Amino acid sequence: MTIVFLAVMIGVGLYTRKQASSVEGFVLGGRAVGPWLTAFAFGTSYFSAVVFVGYARQFGWKYGLSSAWIGIGNAVIGSLLAWLLLGKRTKLMTQHIESRTMPDFFGTRFADQGLRIAASIIAFVFLIPYTAGVYKGISTLFEMGFGIPYEYCVIIMAILTAVYVILGGYKATAMNDFIQGIIMLFGIVAVIVAVIAAQGGLSEAVSKLSVLPADGSTEPGSGGFTSLFGPDPWGLLGVVVLTSLGTMGLPQMVGKFYSITDESAIKRGTVISTIFAFIVAGGCYFLGGFGRLYEPVVENGKIAFDSIVPAMLVTLPDILIALVVLLVLSASMSTLASLVLTSSSTMTLDLIYRDKKSLPGEVEEGTIDDIVSEKIERRKVVVMRVLIMFFIAISLLIALNPPTFIAQLMGISWGALAGAFLAPFMLGLYSRSITTASVWACFIWGVGLTLVNMLLGNPINPINCGAIAMVGGFPVVWIVSLFTKKLPKNVVETIFECYK
Repeated sequence: MTIVFLAVMIGVGLYTRKQASSVEGFVLGGRAVGPWLTAFAFGTSYFSAVVFVGYARQFGWKYGLSSAWIGIGNAVIGSLLAWLLLGKRTKLMTQHIESRTMPDFFGTRFADQGLRIAASIIAFVFLIPYTAGVYKGISTLFEMGFGIPYEYCVIIMAILTAVYVILGGYKATAMNDFIQGIIMLFGIVAVIVAVIAAQGGLSEAVSKLSVLPADGSTEPGSGGFTSLFGPDPWGLLGVVVLTSLGTMGLPQMVGKFYSITDESAIKRGTVISTIFAFIVAGGCYFLGGFGRLYEPVVENGKIAFDSIVPAMLVTLPDILIALVVLLVLSASMSTLASLVLTSSSTMTLDLIYRDKKSLPGEVEEGTIDDIVSEKIERRKVVVMRVLIMFFIAISLLIALNPPTFIAQLMGISWGALAGAFLAPFMLGLYSRSITTASVWACFIWGVGLTLVNMLLGNPINPINCGAIAMVGGFPVVWIVSLFTKKLPKNVVETIFECYK
């Protein structure tokens, strides 16, 4: 099953390689990707082994069945609200100002190419720990399912992902995401049914969970693992905010809206993406809530949260273990493909080959043919392919010696990226009064808070720190915009013409 799956992924890369010869085709699929492919690309990039192996298990252990609220938040805020708030406006504005990446959007929308460079560096640096977390998650499952050493799993994953992304670019990624999404939908339902059946049914599993004591206690039922909001409602809220609101500020997620065909496709994509998120995220976190019914591995006196899923699945029939491996492989490869494509395109287009773009409302010197020749376009695609290998190699080195649990890797990555990008990107789509200085301030806020917290030994949990960075970005942008110089009115009006 695994060999067939991997052969199909490579086959799609070969099939779509002709459409990846130009920058627009390689990065955005020619801006002509339909609602089903875009919705599944959004969902499969959202949910990976980080969720299935890392987040759902760690937070299922900590919050019990109330961790299902995280999945609900992911569907309602991370998918439905993201599509409603960003889908149409992102598509129209980025096409109007000819933006191909999120850093390019900042540079053109706020008339400062320094923002473009800073954003591309932030994106490249902080996508690496997230990618490493994805590698670690899938490799843990492969080690359990096939007995292949962790190191070999990571290397094989890296090579296979690189092959089909390098061959076919975004179109190959989107088509594979659709196939992988179907596997994820069927896989998560089958696994939930099997795991709960192994515990004697839903009511029996809930009953077992309800009598478990809290950590450090012997009193039956003191854990509160079956209560509505669990033993730590505020901690649960922080996870909901980080994993749900964060999608609106991540380059690899927002980029999906750049490539969708038209407004009608956005409406259909909204429904498809939300249903997908309810099933996959809701199912993952619901399943994770039963993690305490299994014995995890204890390393150096601490629970190895990433071992909980293998402990839950190792007793299942071989055919279901195979399905789980394919489920997590699908989720992980789709996310990895999105991450490496985003990183390589950002580095190429926003650092190495920065086009001399005129501001909206200004007169260009020469035509686009004078500035970007076909030869340079082909060279950019080659550079992006080389950088894909470079990015994979760096994240591979981290994955081979991961510094912390999967969930913390993702918390650092999402906190810095969404803390820096979320507020200025969203407000930049809606408000004419956002200033260039306020965007710089938010970049400093999001990255600075994450780094200071990390250097001090994480006095604030990385998950909660990430949530604070995201939410705090909005008042930072608003307050700084009140006291700093506005962009020229004619430039702003020209940018917002796309909504008329």
